[in-house]
Amino acid sequence: MSTESSSRPRGAGAFDIRLIIALLLGVYGLVLTIMGIWFTTDDDLAKAADVNINLWAGIGMLVITALFVLWAQVRPIIITEPTESPEPAETDVPKTE
Repeated sequence: MSTESSSRPRGAGAFDIRLIIALLLGVYGLVLTIMGIWFTTDDDLAKAADVNINLWAGIGMLVITALFVLWAQVRPIIITEPTESPEPAETDVPKTE
């Protein structure tokens, strides 16, 4: 088995916090957008000065989601693993007498 494959740098993948945040914002943004398009009544609009706040907040969250995903694709987090374990220095090794 070759040790070269394990010493190559690799990306964080699904553990990148930006993708987790994008997933959460995307789900909430999608729900708000759907609520704003199909489930907003005239009474709701009257309470919010004729602004469909669910729709605008949902669209804003979806735009931020797209920016987070783009950021994660353009600048991925690279994890490098050490090729060898460092040798302990002479001062690190306790002396036994």
